[in-house]
Amino acid sequence: MKWSWKLGRFAGIDVYVHATFLLLIGWVAYSYWVQSQTLNAVLIGILFILALFACVVLHEYGHALTARRYGIKTRDITLYPIGGVARLERMPDKPIEELWVALMGPAVNVVIAAILFAVLALTGQLASLNLQTMASGSFLVRLLYINVILVLFNLIPAFPMDGGRVLRAILAMKMDYVRATQIASSIGQGIAFLFGFIGIFANPFLLFIAFFVWIGAAEENHMVQMKNSISGIPITRAMLTKFEALSPADTLARVVQLILSSSQQDFPVVENGNVVGVLTRDDFIHALSKNGQDTPVTSVMRRDLPTVDSHDMVEMAVTRLQESGSKTLPVMHLGQFVGLITSENITEFLMIRSALRTAGGVAGI
Repeated sequence: MKWSWKLGRFAGIDVYVHATFLLLIGWVAYSYWVQSQTLNAVLIGILFILALFACVVLHEYGHALTARRYGIKTRDITLYPIGGVARLERMPDKPIEELWVALMGPAVNVVIAAILFAVLALTGQLASLNLQTMASGSFLVRLLYINVILVLFNLIPAFPMDGGRVLRAILAMKMDYVRATQIASSIGQGIAFLFGFIGIFANPFLLFIAFFVWIGAAEENHMVQMKNSISGIPITRAMLTKFEALSPADTLARVVQLILSSSQQDFPVVENGNVVGVLTRDDFIHALSKNGQDTPVTSVMRRDLPTVDSHDMVEMAVTRLQESGSKTLPVMHLGQFVGLITSENITEFLMIRSALRTAGGVAGI
């Protein structure tokens, strides 16, 4: 991932930290230095932020491991200055599954807060808990408060917070999923408007949260609307049937020629009518800059990509594209390679379909 460093792999999931996270560490260090002028205070401040984000990572693992129970893999978890993001291959299909996946993140913070509460009680520090200690209390007291805040913040009923998905899942148990998303999205944008209004007069940071929530709600609604719009459409209507294919004997020099002479970006590698791999544009560029044009495509192509059948629906292709993290998948018919389905072509298909509907509709698309 660009501008990210891998921290490790835990429970089969890669954990990354984005470069911008260092800006947060720097800002915290500077703030503590200005306030105390001591190195010890700076180190404690940095340690607290690291402990906070350890809780954030555990929060994301709550989502990821619950999703795994429903057969949904997590590509990775990345830490940003504003929090963590667990990239699930797809969202759960059933509302009850989405409900549990959404709730298990905050549930982890509840457990952490309960453990910290017990530790404070056993060490005789429980009496010190009050609103004044939220910012100036001991390390464990502040960590307890911050986990409570994480629970409350994430349960705000607005996308992209967990509360928005909880709300959508509950609504979807009683109504159509698309309608449930529309309602949850509208409620989220209403909350964003309220945050923005308050932020103008009280705290400018709320303006940032308002923007974050507004965009998140709009994107979630758009994504579900798009998925609904492709429901029931066969892959054959949206797949590519005219494209260039590579041979296992080809080198990257052949790919250079094809990319410069056409708009195609990903190439199937075909041997005796069977797809043995797909060479993506990103893998091609990386290999070209590292090893040169004489590199065989077989050493660069991806062999682990799933395929879709020509009888499948486009929504199945979208799911497979999301799960694989690829922009292109081979389409098969009776075991034979017949075409390619790409995220770009699906988008273009939907644009053309929408334009034709606006113009009065045309049969066959």
